[in-house]
Amino acid sequence: MSSDPAPTPHATAEQVEAAWHDPKLANVLYHDWEAGTYDEKWSISYDERCIDYAAGRFRAAAPWDGRPYLRALELGSGTGFFLLNLMQAGVAERGVVTDLSPGMVDAATRNAEHLGLEVEGAVVDGEHIPFPDDSFDLVVGHAVLHHIPDVEAAFREVLRVLEPGGRFVFAGEPTTVGDAYARTLGQWTWKATTTLTKLPALRGWRRPQHELDESSRAAALESVVDIHTFDPADLERTATRAGAEGVRASTEEFAAAMLGWPVRTFEAAVPPGKLGWNWAMFAYHGWQRLSWLDEHVLNRVVPRSWFYNALITGTKPR
Repeated sequence: MSSDPAPTPHATAEQVEAAWHDPKLANVLYHDWEAGTYDEKWSISYDERCIDYAAGRFRAAAPWDGRPYLRALELGSGTGFFLLNLMQAGVAERGVVTDLSPGMVDAATRNAEHLGLEVEGAVVDGEHIPFPDDSFDLVVGHAVLHHIPDVEAAFREVLRVLEPGGRFVFAGEPTTVGDAYARTLGQWTWKATTTLTKLPALRGWRRPQHELDESSRAAALESVVDIHTFDPADLERTATRAGAEGVRASTEEFAAAMLGWPVRTFEAAVPPGKLGWNWAMFAYHGWQRLSWLDEHVLNRVVPRSWFYNALITGTKPR
């Protein structure tokens, strides 16, 4: 939208200080700061690998008969990973990408343009969605609900802008148990990598100190940006209180998260491009195999609240 604010990729000291006491400002500054490197940081692409991943998360959360939704909205789109890949998979025809961060909206609309997708972009607060009632037949989000202060208010807004019978699908939300072990694994990996790469024989694997310091500051700000973790049953009750029907939460990634978080942290601690294609294939195929183990074996014996990712879906009553 033409009235959207400009990105703030380089926050002032005063803005950063204020962000420690304002989660929404923290989200804007943090994600504006990350927008230019976010796809690289999280190995996001818009090819078959991530198209399959996004479509797989959608099918894991919700029933889908293969027909495209006509108009979809994404909350907290970031660089567009979820909706753009869902559109390429045929889940939606047209879309609107939104985020609290102007930098992320810019990145998402650029990605959509490069892909030739019919997408609009807007800076949007998930608690106050600036679209009329019954505007969309699908609302999606990936790793967004845990950034929103009032999740129930966001669900009410999602249901308002959905047409009767319309569906929402949110994926990639951290569970309370999963977040605890993921952060611990990440911290151990970061400490080990940044300590070992001080050794003379391993200095070629060390990022410049100013980049490591910047990553540490970003990680510290995540304590403000990441507001919630979720118990799947509580998340279901929240969506139901907001007025949704047919609400169902599921979870995924237990063994896969035990590999994924150390891998992502290690990648962030070494110079870009240092690991190469073979590493990327090891990480991807390792995640695939452990995800198969999670889906076909561990989800039968491990409580759903122990898995890392929560997914939730429901519909607006007709």
